[in-house]
Amino acid sequence: MSVIIAIPEPTGTDAAYNQRALPQYIAALRAAGATPIVVPLHERQDRVARLLAGVQGILLPCSGFDVDPERYGEARRPECGAADPARTAVDELLLQDAFNLRKPILGICHGAQTMNVWRNGSLIQDLETDLEGDVKTAVNHRPGREVVEAHPVRIAQGSRLSRILPQGERLEAKVNSSHHQAIRVAGDKLVVSAVSPLDGVIEAVELDDADHFALAVQWHPERTFTQSAASRAIFSAFVEAAAAWTAPQIEESVSPL
Repeated sequence: MSVIIAIPEPTGTDAAYNQRALPQYIAALRAAGATPIVVPLHERQDRVARLLAGVQGILLPCSGFDVDPERYGEARRPECGAADPARTAVDELLLQDAFNLRKPILGICHGAQTMNVWRNGSLIQDLETDLEGDVKTAVNHRPGREVVEAHPVRIAQGSRLSRILPQGERLEAKVNSSHHQAIRVAGDKLVVSAVSPLDGVIEAVELDDADHFALAVQWHPERTFTQSAASRAIFSAFVEAAAAWTAPQIEESVSPL
């Protein structure tokens, strides 16, 4: 039986962005042994719920939009981009389903930020203008889609991410980069598992729960799947966790005699 992974359309209004971004996620999931199911952003909630009943994992992809800062209690800065209400609504359905039923989750770039905010974390609205001191100029986090190794990340020893990555990349790896926002404060029960050592920007978080795979990375392993063993390892671990997932048992109440 194939492992089915739900992935929402990246945006609700930019068809060209979706057509450019989605094929890389789909190819990486298929190469890792999964069957991706794309969730339309303008579908009725009851139909999305029925679709989710048949999936074993959730992948939250990138987006051309930003997370609405009101969701983490901040006023919008001028550098913060527009939000995508349709994507937000579907992400919340998927996250609710995944955390209620402990389904594996992989968040990538915008997906990582969405998962963090959903867990009551906060974001840096713009890395160029929303950081204090000189660290904001230490790393170019938006060098271009074609740059495979934009900057290093330092992996937290003993983290789930460190156990996933191949030997030699478990404590430091080179990653691509394409973001102007990042996680400021990790959400509830999320722990930081990777940072950019040159400026301290959080590059990955994961759920502090050994029995629930929930990993979010700020970089784009789907774009480097064919070149990078580390990228392949992330997708393989996610799909393996989804293959092993079983629905939680619901205890039946017993009426006293």
